[in-house]
Amino acid sequence: MNAFLDGCRAVVGPAHVLTSPGDLIAYVTDHRRRHIGAALAVVRPGNTEEVAAIVRLCQQHRVPIVPQGGNTGLVLGSVPDTSGNALVLSLTRLNRIRGIDTVNDTLIAEAGCILKNVQDAAADAGRLFPLSLASEGSCTIGGNLSSNAGGTAVLRYGNARELCLGLEVVTAEGEIWDGLRGLRKDNTGYDLRDLFIGAEGTLGIISAAVLKIYPRPRAQLTALAAVRNPAAALALLASAREHCGDTLTGFELMSEICLQLVQKHFPELHSPFSQRHPHYVLLELSDQESEQHASQLLETVIGNALEAGLIEDAVVATSMAQSAQLWKLREHISAAQAAEGKNIKHDIAVPISRIGDFIDTTDRLLAEAFPGCRLVTFGHLGDGNLHYNVSAPEGMPDDLFLARQAAVNRVVHDSVHRYDGSISAEHGLGALKREEILRYKSPVELRLQHAIKNALDPLNLMNPGKLI
Repeated sequence: MNAFLDGCRAVVGPAHVLTSPGDLIAYVTDHRRRHIGAALAVVRPGNTEEVAAIVRLCQQHRVPIVPQGGNTGLVLGSVPDTSGNALVLSLTRLNRIRGIDTVNDTLIAEAGCILKNVQDAAADAGRLFPLSLASEGSCTIGGNLSSNAGGTAVLRYGNARELCLGLEVVTAEGEIWDGLRGLRKDNTGYDLRDLFIGAEGTLGIISAAVLKIYPRPRAQLTALAAVRNPAAALALLASAREHCGDTLTGFELMSEICLQLVQKHFPELHSPFSQRHPHYVLLELSDQESEQHASQLLETVIGNALEAGLIEDAVVATSMAQSAQLWKLREHISAAQAAEGKNIKHDIAVPISRIGDFIDTTDRLLAEAFPGCRLVTFGHLGDGNLHYNVSAPEGMPDDLFLARQAAVNRVVHDSVHRYDGSISAEHGLGALKREEILRYKSPVELRLQHAIKNALDPLNLMNPGKLI
């Protein structure tokens, strides 16, 4: 492989070809630190042409490629296996904002741009880029698109797919497809953009994207409501949609144990309620008219819900600081659960109307099969995506609990399937769920996906062992 590595050094410069174990470790370790792979090298190209040249070298020498952005994924999609044969292609040096068009309301960002930097670039131009994730300070646009990331604003703005108008992609042959067209209508054949979004780097490498940006809202208001059960939360969602329309941009569900864990591990974050409630809903309105208009809408929704008995209590943030504190309760759930111990995560989606029944049924099945397990349920109720996580009973060693992961997954995923849902809503399949999905996809769907993979990557060098 000396000739291959020498070729890589000639393309990107010796400083950007990493081969020592100390330099590689961060790139081959997954975000949750449960898997450490191995790599032939890490290569850090600085532009699209260098990406294409490296891909051509990989084709010539038959070297598998693992594209990587911020490496914040949870399904082993951006790290190599343990064979040591693959090249990790880090895209973090492709980090330029190529342009902003405030008339067309578009922004062109390279794949290595950190999401928070894209948000800030849009804000500097008086616009909003609405994709928002807990990892927005380290995840990258290329990774967001490759996994079709969701986040907290999908209810109003859609997933990453809906926020992208065009792509620049390096194909498996090392050619560059320039699809950076900021068009909202383009009916000229197969939609190649949608083919590469959500493909987890298995068909080609996204190097840049045309993203939608929006006028910044004149007001954002947040409220936290306590509800008896998910059915009441769904009724509140229906009422909020009826009264607020697209002004409703966030609607997050949290079970009581979520807040207990946050307050245990982050004692500076306090619940605004004097007593505990079974579930909570975090609502956010983003209004293009005025703060007064948004306040009237929110007061109407909360008032009607209290009168109808849909909610047991509610607090409305009266300042940006209070709003931020309410969101911190939601945003710190994952960190609090990690501090509590290892857990079994599920990123699932079911039709919104069936979420209440799904939670009731699956909670019962898990309690019967794994007595004492703790169900840390939270997520984007407004778009049907739940982070339905299972923690060990108090006092049970982590390793003993994780030994039951396959059995826990079977209960949860079979229940998801019965409710016409998906076992991966916004994190992708990666290597973690690649075999699991075979239980739930039809033979026809699997054949079609394999046909696409074989057509675009016949040598199976693009992120092999992931997704398909």
